[in-house]
Amino acid sequence: MIYYGVKELGVGSRTVRKNTIAIAGDIPEEKYGFKPVPEYRSVAQLLAHIALAYRFQYQLHAIERRTSLEGFDFPSLMQQLMAEEAQPRTKAQLIELLEKEGEKWASWVDGLSEEFLSQRVNMPQGSTPPYKSRIEMILSVKEHEMHHRGQLMLIERLLGIVPHLTREREARMASMK
Repeated sequence: MIYYGVKELGVGSRTVRKNTIAIAGDIPEEKYGFKPVPEYRSVAQLLAHIALAYRFQYQLHAIERRTSLEGFDFPSLMQQLMAEEAQPRTKAQLIELLEKEGEKWASWVDGLSEEFLSQRVNMPQGSTPPYKSRIEMILSVKEHEMHHRGQLMLIERLLGIVPHLTREREARMASMK
C-alpha cells in the first residue's frame, strides 16, 4: 500500500512553497500590480493570499484542535485574513512572508502524529460529507497553494515569462539529446 503520511506532508508543503517562491522571484516587482482581469487579485494580492491561507486550517487544527466545525466563526477569521492580505507589501516583503509562513506551517505539520491525522472532524450540520479526516483537511492547504500557483504560472506566461518549472524541464530534455 502506498501511504502519504507526516513525512510526506512536510516535504510536500516545503516543495510546493519553494516553487511558489521561485515564481515570486521571477516576476518583476513592477508587475506585482498586474491583474489578468479587473475582478481578480493582483500578483501581490495573490502571493499574500497564498502566504496566509494556511492560517484557516492552522486555527482549526493547531490552535483550537477542533473535532467539529459547528459554531466556528468563519466570517471573523475570513475578515481578519482578508485585511492582512490587503496590506501593501514590497516584493522582498512578500517573499519573506511566503518563506516565514510556509516554514511555520511545514514545521507544525512535521510534528503531527499519525493518530492526530486519522481523527475525524465533523462538518457543520447539513454538509456532505458529514465529516472529514484531519489529513484530508491539512492536505487541502497544499492543494490550495498548487491551485493558485497554476494561476501564477499562467500570469507569468501572460507577462512573457517562461515559468521556472518549464525552463528546468526544457534544460533536462536538452541534456538528454
